[in-house]
Amino acid sequence: MIASLIAVLGTLLGSITAYLLQQRTARTERAEARSETARRDRISAVTAVVVALADHRRAMWVREDLRLSGADDSAYQAARAESHATRSALTAPLTTVTILAPELARPAADAARATYALRSAPDTETLAALRTAAMAAGDRLISQAAALH
Repeated sequence: MIASLIAVLGTLLGSITAYLLQQRTARTERAEARSETARRDRISAVTAVVVALADHRRAMWVREDLRLSGADDSAYQAARAESHATRSALTAPLTTVTILAPELARPAADAARATYALRSAPDTETLAALRTAAMAAGDRLISQAAALH
């Protein structure tokens, strides 16, 4: 009788132990999956910001180059409209980075400000220097994002 009771208790303890180990393994796998998903989302968000920054930087370069070279008003107005569209397109990715990767919010905002600084450059040399500074700020954002992953 005691041997049967010990056998039943041993079987129950074995079943409970197996169940607890399975639950722990499943919890660990879910946590790893969430972590990987969050990592991919942050990478996508940073990539979207970098692309939007490049688009806006290019649009601002064209716009300001046209203004400084005295191009006809219709070409400048078209470039101005394009720069407004690319600036607007930058808002969503910046917001996403701020939410998903708050540690990258400042470098992303710095890169955006450096790109916005191309506006109203007094001459082509300053415009080129501002463009170089904006590209460097974008590169710093990428480097800091890479360091986090």
